[in-house]
Amino acid sequence: MTEKQPRGLAKLVVLSRLMVWGRVLPPTRTPAEVGLTFEDVAFPSTDGLRLRGWFVPAAAARRPTIVFVHGWLWNRTGNVAGQVPFHDVDVDFLPITKTLHDAGYHVLLFDLAGHGESQPRPPLTYGPHEARDFAGAVAYLRTREDVDPGRIGVIGTSAGGNTAMYGIPQCQPIRALLAVQPTRVPRFNRRFARTEMGPLGPLAARSVDLLYLAMRAPLPSRHDPGVAAPLLGETVVQYVQGTGDPWGEMSIVEEFSRRTPRSLGVLTHPSTGRYEGYRYINERSDDVVAFFDQHV
Repeated sequence: MTEKQPRGLAKLVVLSRLMVWGRVLPPTRTPAEVGLTFEDVAFPSTDGLRLRGWFVPAAAARRPTIVFVHGWLWNRTGNVAGQVPFHDVDVDFLPITKTLHDAGYHVLLFDLAGHGESQPRPPLTYGPHEARDFAGAVAYLRTREDVDPGRIGVIGTSAGGNTAMYGIPQCQPIRALLAVQPTRVPRFNRRFARTEMGPLGPLAARSVDLLYLAMRAPLPSRHDPGVAAPLLGETVVQYVQGTGDPWGEMSIVEEFSRRTPRSLGVLTHPSTGRYEGYRYINERSDDVVAFFDQHV
Protein backbone atom coordinates (compact mmCIF):
# COMPACT_ATOMS: atom_id res chain seq x y z
CA MET A 1 0.00 0.00 0.00
CA THR A 2 1.22 3.51 -0.70
CA GLU A 3 -0.17 4.95 2.54
CA LYS A 4 1.29 4.19 5.97
CA GLN A 5 0.52 0.66 7.11
CA PRO A 6 -1.97 0.42 10.02
CA ARG A 7 -0.75 -1.10 13.27
CA GLY A 8 -2.22 -2.55 16.43
CA LEU A 9 -5.95 -2.06 16.94
CA ALA A 10 -6.23 -0.09 13.69
CA LYS A 11 -4.83 -3.04 11.75
CA LEU A 12 -7.21 -5.41 13.52
CA VAL A 13 -10.17 -3.26 12.49
CA VAL A 14 -8.97 -2.95 8.88
CA LEU A 15 -8.32 -6.68 8.48
CA SER A 16 -11.60 -7.66 10.12
CA ARG A 17 -13.47 -5.39 7.75
CA LEU A 18 -11.64 -6.85 4.76
CA MET A 19 -12.46 -10.37 5.92
CA VAL A 20 -16.18 -9.64 6.19
CA TRP A 21 -16.90 -7.02 3.53
CA GLY A 22 -13.91 -7.29 1.23
CA ARG A 23 -12.52 -4.43 -0.84
CA VAL A 24 -13.84 -3.26 -4.20
CA LEU A 25 -11.00 -2.92 -6.70
CA PRO A 26 -12.32 -2.26 -10.23
CA PRO A 27 -10.07 -3.51 -13.03
CA THR A 28 -7.73 -0.90 -14.51
CA ARG A 29 -6.41 -3.13 -17.31
CA THR A 30 -8.08 -5.13 -20.07
CA PRO A 31 -7.21 -8.12 -22.28
CA ALA A 32 -6.29 -5.62 -25.01
CA GLU A 33 -2.97 -5.20 -23.18
CA VAL A 34 -2.00 -8.72 -24.26
CA GLY A 35 -3.42 -8.32 -27.76
CA LEU A 36 -6.83 -9.88 -27.21
CA THR A 37 -10.25 -8.74 -28.34
CA PHE A 38 -12.96 -9.11 -25.72
CA GLU A 39 -16.59 -8.41 -24.92
CA ASP A 40 -17.85 -6.61 -21.82
CA VAL A 41 -20.48 -8.94 -20.39
CA ALA A 42 -22.98 -8.85 -17.54
CA PHE A 43 -25.12 -11.66 -16.16
CA PRO A 44 -26.93 -12.55 -12.93
CA SER A 45 -25.80 -14.84 -10.16
CA THR A 46 -28.33 -17.53 -9.35
CA ASP A 47 -29.66 -15.31 -6.54
CA GLY A 48 -30.07 -12.33 -8.87
CA LEU A 49 -26.98 -10.18 -8.28
CA ARG A 50 -25.53 -8.38 -11.30
CA LEU A 51 -22.05 -9.61 -12.15
CA ARG A 52 -19.61 -8.04 -14.61
CA GLY A 53 -16.83 -9.58 -16.65
CA TRP A 54 -15.12 -10.11 -19.99
CA PHE A 55 -15.61 -12.83 -22.55
CA VAL A 56 -12.51 -13.45 -24.66
CA PRO A 57 -13.56 -15.38 -27.78
CA ALA A 58 -11.41 -17.99 -29.46
CA ALA A 59 -10.72 -17.76 -33.18
CA ALA A 60 -13.40 -20.33 -33.97
CA ALA A 61 -16.96 -20.65 -32.72
CA ARG A 62 -18.43 -23.57 -30.73
CA ARG A 63 -15.29 -23.98 -28.68
CA PRO A 64 -14.61 -25.12 -25.10
CA THR A 65 -14.37 -22.39 -22.46
CA ILE A 66 -12.20 -21.82 -19.41
CA VAL A 67 -13.69 -19.81 -16.52
CA PHE A 68 -11.42 -17.96 -14.08
CA VAL A 69 -12.64 -17.66 -10.47
CA HIS A 70 -10.47 -15.21 -8.54
CA GLY A 71 -9.52 -15.03 -4.87
CA TRP A 72 -10.32 -12.82 -1.89
CA LEU A 73 -9.87 -9.07 -2.53
CA TRP A 74 -8.93 -9.69 -6.20
CA ASN A 75 -10.84 -8.98 -9.38
CA ARG A 76 -11.15 -10.51 -12.85
CA THR A 77 -7.55 -9.55 -13.76
CA GLY A 78 -6.10 -11.36 -10.73
CA ASN A 79 -4.39 -9.68 -7.79
CA VAL A 80 -2.89 -6.19 -7.85
CA ALA A 81 -0.11 -6.01 -5.26
CA GLY A 82 0.15 -3.26 -2.66
CA GLN A 83 -3.57 -2.66 -2.11
CA VAL A 84 -3.84 -4.51 1.23
CA PRO A 85 -2.09 -4.17 4.63
CA PHE A 86 -0.16 -7.43 4.36
CA HIS A 87 2.41 -9.02 2.07
CA ASP A 88 1.15 -9.86 -1.40
CA VAL A 89 2.46 -9.92 -4.96
CA ASP A 90 0.93 -9.41 -8.38
CA VAL A 91 -0.93 -12.40 -9.79
CA ASP A 92 -1.78 -11.62 -13.40
CA PHE A 93 -4.54 -13.56 -15.18
CA LEU A 94 -3.98 -11.84 -18.54
CA PRO A 95 -0.87 -13.76 -19.72
CA ILE A 96 -2.44 -17.18 -19.07
CA THR A 97 -5.66 -15.92 -20.64
CA LYS A 98 -3.73 -15.22 -23.85
CA THR A 99 -2.04 -18.62 -23.68
CA LEU A 100 -5.40 -20.38 -23.35
CA HIS A 101 -6.92 -18.23 -26.11
CA ASP A 102 -4.05 -19.07 -28.44
CA ALA A 103 -4.59 -22.75 -27.63
CA GLY A 104 -8.16 -22.48 -28.92
CA TYR A 105 -10.22 -21.77 -25.80
CA HIS A 106 -12.79 -19.12 -25.10
CA VAL A 107 -12.08 -17.50 -21.72
CA LEU A 108 -14.49 -15.92 -19.23
CA LEU A 109 -13.03 -13.57 -16.63
CA PHE A 110 -15.54 -12.12 -14.15
CA ASP A 111 -15.77 -10.38 -10.79
CA LEU A 112 -17.32 -12.29 -7.90
CA ALA A 113 -19.98 -10.45 -5.90
CA GLY A 114 -18.47 -7.67 -3.82
CA HIS A 115 -15.36 -7.48 -5.99
CA GLY A 116 -14.41 -5.47 -9.06
CA GLU A 117 -17.53 -4.11 -10.72
CA SER A 118 -20.00 -6.73 -9.51
CA GLN A 119 -22.85 -6.08 -7.09
CA PRO A 120 -22.04 -6.77 -3.40
CA ARG A 121 -23.47 -9.56 -1.26
CA PRO A 122 -22.14 -9.06 2.27
CA PRO A 123 -20.67 -10.81 4.09
CA LEU A 124 -18.03 -12.67 2.08
CA THR A 125 -18.31 -16.42 2.65
CA TYR A 126 -15.26 -17.62 0.70
CA GLY A 127 -17.23 -20.12 -1.32
CA PRO A 128 -20.72 -21.11 -0.13
CA HIS A 129 -22.52 -17.95 -1.33
CA GLU A 130 -20.01 -17.13 -4.08
CA ALA A 131 -20.89 -20.50 -5.63
CA ARG A 132 -24.04 -18.73 -6.82
CA ASP A 133 -21.83 -16.38 -8.83
CA PHE A 134 -19.95 -19.27 -10.41
CA ALA A 135 -23.19 -21.07 -11.25
CA GLY A 136 -24.52 -17.84 -12.79
CA ALA A 137 -21.37 -17.54 -14.92
CA VAL A 138 -21.77 -21.10 -16.20
CA ALA A 139 -25.46 -20.54 -16.92
CA TYR A 140 -24.54 -17.44 -18.91
CA LEU A 141 -21.96 -19.34 -20.94
CA ARG A 142 -24.54 -21.98 -21.83
CA THR A 143 -26.74 -19.32 -23.42
CA ARG A 144 -24.03 -18.50 -25.97
CA GLU A 145 -24.12 -20.23 -29.32
CA ASP A 146 -20.33 -20.02 -29.66
CA VAL A 147 -19.74 -21.99 -26.44
CA ASP A 148 -19.79 -25.77 -26.30
CA PRO A 149 -21.97 -26.16 -23.18
CA GLY A 150 -20.56 -29.56 -22.31
CA ARG A 151 -16.90 -28.54 -22.49
CA ILE A 152 -16.25 -26.06 -19.69
CA GLY A 153 -13.15 -25.98 -17.51
CA VAL A 154 -12.31 -23.85 -14.48
CA ILE A 155 -9.27 -22.22 -12.89
CA GLY A 156 -9.97 -21.30 -9.27
CA THR A 157 -7.39 -19.55 -7.07
CA SER A 158 -7.63 -19.54 -3.27
CA ALA A 159 -11.21 -18.61 -2.32
CA GLY A 160 -11.95 -19.00 -6.03
CA GLY A 161 -10.91 -22.63 -5.76
CA ASN A 162 -13.25 -23.02 -2.79
CA THR A 163 -16.02 -21.31 -4.77
CA ALA A 164 -15.60 -23.66 -7.71
CA MET A 165 -15.67 -26.69 -5.43
CA TYR A 166 -18.92 -25.54 -3.83
CA GLY A 167 -20.40 -24.44 -7.16
CA ILE A 168 -19.57 -27.25 -9.58
CA PRO A 169 -22.13 -29.70 -8.14
CA GLN A 170 -24.81 -27.08 -8.94
CA CYS A 171 -23.99 -26.85 -12.66
CA GLN A 172 -22.61 -30.09 -14.00
CA PRO A 173 -21.20 -31.08 -16.39
CA ILE A 174 -17.94 -29.26 -15.72
CA ARG A 175 -15.11 -31.18 -17.34
CA ALA A 176 -12.09 -30.06 -15.32
CA LEU A 177 -11.01 -27.86 -12.41
CA LEU A 178 -7.52 -26.53 -11.68
CA ALA A 179 -7.78 -25.63 -7.97
CA VAL A 180 -4.81 -23.53 -6.87
CA GLN A 181 -4.40 -23.36 -3.09
CA PRO A 182 -7.98 -23.88 -1.92
CA THR A 183 -8.30 -24.08 1.85
CA ARG A 184 -10.52 -24.23 4.91
CA VAL A 185 -11.25 -20.75 6.22
CA PRO A 186 -10.95 -21.53 9.98
CA ARG A 187 -7.42 -22.89 9.65
CA PHE A 188 -6.39 -20.19 7.18
CA ASN A 189 -7.82 -17.42 9.36
CA ARG A 190 -6.01 -18.62 12.48
CA ARG A 191 -2.64 -18.68 10.73
CA PHE A 192 -3.26 -15.44 8.87
CA ALA A 193 -4.50 -13.64 11.99
CA ARG A 194 -1.53 -14.77 14.10
CA THR A 195 0.93 -13.61 11.42
CA GLU A 196 -0.73 -10.25 10.85
CA MET A 197 -2.24 -9.40 14.26
CA GLY A 198 -0.09 -11.24 16.79
CA PRO A 199 -1.05 -13.67 19.58
CA LEU A 200 -4.58 -12.25 19.96
CA GLY A 201 -5.24 -12.50 16.23
CA PRO A 202 -6.74 -16.02 16.24
CA LEU A 203 -9.20 -15.00 18.98
CA ALA A 204 -10.26 -12.00 16.91
CA ALA A 205 -10.69 -14.23 13.84
CA ARG A 206 -12.94 -16.63 15.76
CA SER A 207 -15.07 -13.78 17.07
CA VAL A 208 -16.07 -12.93 13.50
CA ASP A 209 -18.50 -15.87 13.73
CA LEU A 210 -20.80 -13.70 15.87
CA LEU A 211 -21.15 -11.15 13.10
CA TYR A 212 -21.87 -13.87 10.52
CA LEU A 213 -24.46 -15.35 12.86
CA ALA A 214 -26.17 -11.95 13.11
CA MET A 215 -26.09 -11.61 9.31
CA ARG A 216 -27.51 -15.14 8.87
CA ALA A 217 -24.56 -16.22 6.76
CA PRO A 218 -22.53 -19.47 6.80
CA LEU A 219 -20.15 -19.36 9.76
CA PRO A 220 -16.44 -19.15 8.87
CA SER A 221 -15.69 -21.69 11.60
CA ARG A 222 -17.77 -24.27 9.72
CA HIS A 223 -16.36 -23.54 6.28
CA ASP A 224 -15.16 -26.76 4.66
CA PRO A 225 -14.84 -27.29 0.89
CA GLY A 226 -13.94 -30.88 1.77
CA VAL A 227 -17.67 -31.48 2.20
CA ALA A 228 -18.18 -30.48 -1.44
CA ALA A 229 -15.22 -32.51 -2.75
CA PRO A 230 -17.07 -35.88 -2.93
CA LEU A 231 -19.85 -34.14 -4.90
CA LEU A 232 -17.55 -33.10 -7.75
CA GLY A 233 -18.52 -36.28 -9.57
CA GLU A 234 -16.97 -36.69 -13.03
CA THR A 235 -15.08 -33.38 -12.90
CA VAL A 236 -11.35 -34.06 -13.17
CA VAL A 237 -9.53 -31.99 -10.54
CA GLN A 238 -5.87 -31.06 -10.36
CA TYR A 239 -4.95 -29.47 -7.04
CA VAL A 240 -1.92 -27.19 -6.65
CA GLN A 241 -0.28 -26.04 -3.42
CA GLY A 242 2.74 -23.76 -2.96
CA THR A 243 5.57 -25.04 -0.80
CA GLY A 244 6.14 -21.75 1.05
CA ASP A 245 2.55 -20.90 1.95
CA PRO A 246 2.49 -19.56 5.55
CA TRP A 247 -1.32 -19.56 5.85
CA GLY A 248 -2.57 -22.58 3.91
CA GLU A 249 -1.68 -26.21 4.61
CA MET A 250 -0.59 -29.00 2.30
CA SER A 251 -2.39 -31.56 4.47
CA ILE A 252 -5.73 -29.83 3.91
CA VAL A 253 -5.34 -29.80 0.13
CA GLU A 254 -4.24 -33.44 0.21
CA GLU A 255 -7.39 -34.26 2.15
CA PHE A 256 -9.52 -32.46 -0.44
CA SER A 257 -7.77 -34.53 -3.10
CA ARG A 258 -8.47 -37.83 -1.32
CA ARG A 259 -12.16 -36.94 -1.07
CA THR A 260 -12.45 -35.95 -4.74
CA PRO A 261 -13.70 -38.80 -6.98
CA ARG A 262 -11.53 -37.89 -10.00
CA SER A 263 -8.55 -36.11 -8.48
CA LEU A 264 -5.16 -36.22 -10.16
CA GLY A 265 -3.52 -35.47 -6.82
CA VAL A 266 -1.69 -32.39 -5.52
CA LEU A 267 1.07 -30.70 -7.48
CA THR A 268 3.57 -28.71 -5.42
CA HIS A 269 4.84 -25.40 -6.72
CA PRO A 270 8.00 -23.82 -5.27
CA SER A 271 7.09 -20.58 -3.50
CA THR A 272 8.36 -18.21 -0.85
CA GLY A 273 4.87 -17.12 0.27
CA ARG A 274 1.20 -17.78 -0.39
CA TYR A 275 0.81 -15.36 -3.27
CA GLU A 276 3.85 -16.73 -5.07
CA GLY A 277 2.10 -20.10 -5.20
CA TYR A 278 -0.68 -18.65 -7.35
CA ARG A 279 1.90 -17.83 -10.00
CA TYR A 280 1.84 -21.50 -10.97
CA ILE A 281 -0.71 -20.64 -13.65
CA ASN A 282 1.75 -18.44 -15.55
CA GLU A 283 5.03 -20.10 -14.60
CA ARG A 284 3.66 -23.50 -15.66
CA SER A 285 1.32 -22.29 -18.39
CA ASP A 286 2.21 -25.17 -20.75
CA ASP A 287 1.13 -27.63 -18.06
CA VAL A 288 -2.10 -25.69 -17.55
CA VAL A 289 -2.94 -25.92 -21.25
CA ALA A 290 -1.99 -29.61 -21.37
CA PHE A 291 -4.31 -30.32 -18.42
CA PHE A 292 -7.28 -28.72 -20.14
CA ASP A 293 -6.40 -30.19 -23.54
CA GLN A 294 -6.56 -33.66 -22.01
CA HIS A 295 -9.66 -33.24 -19.89
CA VAL A 296 -11.84 -30.56 -21.51
